[in-house]
Amino acid sequence: MRASDAERERIAELLREAVAEGRLQMDEFEQRLDKAYQARTHGELEPLVSDLPAPGTAVAPVGSSAPAPVRGSAANWPSRIGGTPTSKGGFALWGGFNRKGRWTVARKFTAFAMWGGGEIDLRDADFEDREVVIRCFAIMGGIHVTAPPELNVDVRGLGIMGGFGEGPNEDGEPVPQAPRVTITGLALMGGVGVERKRTKAERRRIKEAEEAERAKRLEKGDSGHGRKELG
Repeated sequence: MRASDAERERIAELLREAVAEGRLQMDEFEQRLDKAYQARTHGELEPLVSDLPAPGTAVAPVGSSAPAPVRGSAANWPSRIGGTPTSKGGFALWGGFNRKGRWTVARKFTAFAMWGGGEIDLRDADFEDREVVIRCFAIMGGIHVTAPPELNVDVRGLGIMGGFGEGPNEDGEPVPQAPRVTITGLALMGGVGVERKRTKAERRRIKEAEEAERAKRLEKGDSGHGRKELG
């Protein structure tokens, strides 16, 4: 069965997902991407993604009209829900605390900062449950929460002579598969802020994948132009 341009693009998107998640090295990505754009049949396309199932999602057949999985961490949310929490809270008094990297957020997590600060990074975290409540209390101090763009976040805190709020999500949209995190509490003469952004490693992988794809497109276009002139 002959492959269409749309099917080649969908395979290219799956490959970009794989390199963004660290499933493919850049040299493997470039080789497969080149083969994807040169493929003429389904039989040539299917082997390029047959070993790249995204956790928690099904790889649709090449001829399917199903959309490619969303970019980055959103594709593996089901595998990140469940397990024993590694932390149920954080405390800072004239100092600071941080929870970041690979850790498991408790179903109810309480953070307190007085004359100090705290950092809660959810981008690489696992979650005890699909529904999580993070209670933040900042008194003349600050707590900063960083969440991935795909996470469902509901901010309900109160600021008194201070601020309790969430910035814009400019890097993506929440997805149904992700946990729902409610951030509540109180900021008294202090602040609690919620920021949505990807990790530097994920941004770098996405940028490298896009640059590699752009180079392949330009090379393919130049080659086609050259062949046309020779003809």
